[in-house]
Amino acid sequence: MTDNPFHPLFERLPATLPLFPLSGAVVMPGCQLPLNIFEPRYLNMVFDAMGTERLIGMIQVDPGGSAANPPALYTVGTAGRIVSFKETPDGRLLIVLAGVCRFRITGEIPTTRGYRRATVDWAPFSVDYQTGEAMDFSRERLSSMLRAYFAANKLDIDWDAIEQLDDLTLCNALVGAIPWETAERQTLIEAVTLNDRVERLAGLLCFAAAPAVAGSAMTH
Repeated sequence: MTDNPFHPLFERLPATLPLFPLSGAVVMPGCQLPLNIFEPRYLNMVFDAMGTERLIGMIQVDPGGSAANPPALYTVGTAGRIVSFKETPDGRLLIVLAGVCRFRITGEIPTTRGYRRATVDWAPFSVDYQTGEAMDFSRERLSSMLRAYFAANKLDIDWDAIEQLDDLTLCNALVGAIPWETAERQTLIEAVTLNDRVERLAGLLCFAAAPAVAGSAMTH
């Protein structure tokens, strides 16, 4: 995915990960995610991760799961590597994760530091280490759909920056950047290939923009 010498080799990815359940937060490969850490258990998680591979598994809470404590989680998440770390005078940690690879939880394991850990399988998402993948979907059509979505939702976007992104980075960035519902975001996370992801993305964009477009048409 990158020529960065600090990026872990796929075959060296660990068999277990600390889990950070946080709906709406995803760090797809090629993207970054800033986090403000203040809960004691997650401060423990970051300090422990810093002493090992610096990897944290971002995972969404499953809203359709039981109301158990701890809450039910989706089984597919995204692993990010800590690339920036800053302490604050009031006891928080400001970190930035760089997306590495998606994973599937195969089981949770006991912990003593307050945060959850799991055994994980990386194999279904080895595609995250491939580079230069281009989508079959028309880039112009996707851009048009994005413009319609952002206009319908009265959201601003830096179109110059969008146009400079390659297909894979653009689609991965949109997984985290657009305010999807939890289940919608999860279906994008779980789409294995770029072409599968962009097809799901296009469907969600059309569905999200349709009410506003229809409402506008009815007023004319």
